[in-house]
Amino acid sequence: MRLLLDENLSHRLVHTLADEYPGSTHVREVGLRGAADRQVWDYARSEGLIVVSKDTDFRELSFLEGFPPKIIWLDVGNAGTDAVAALLRRERDRIERFEQQQRESILVLSLGAGTV
Repeated sequence: MRLLLDENLSHRLVHTLADEYPGSTHVREVGLRGAADRQVWDYARSEGLIVVSKDTDFRELSFLEGFPPKIIWLDVGNAGTDAVAALLRRERDRIERFEQQQRESILVLSLGAGTV
C-alpha cells in the first residue's frame, strides 16, 4: 500500500510513515511539485499509488472519474504534520481495506473533535 502525498502535506511524512507505508512518496520527490492536479492524478494511476490530499479538487476528480487512482481525502483543516501522521497510522487497517475493495474510489479521514 503505497501513498502519493500531495504538496499540501509535508514531505517529511514519507520518512515519518516509512514503516507503515513503505514505498510511499511525495509529489516533490517525483518532480511534480507545482504540477496540475491532473498530472498528479495521472502519475498516481500509472504508478499504482493512492493519492493523499487535503485538496478538494482530488475529491471532485474522484467523483467524476472513479478510480484508479484511489483518493484519501484528509478533512483535517490546518492540522500539523504530527496530527496527520497519527491519523494515517491510526487508520492504517481501514486504509488497507479501502485499497483492496473494488467499489469505493475515495476515503475521507477526519481528526477527532478538538484534535489539531
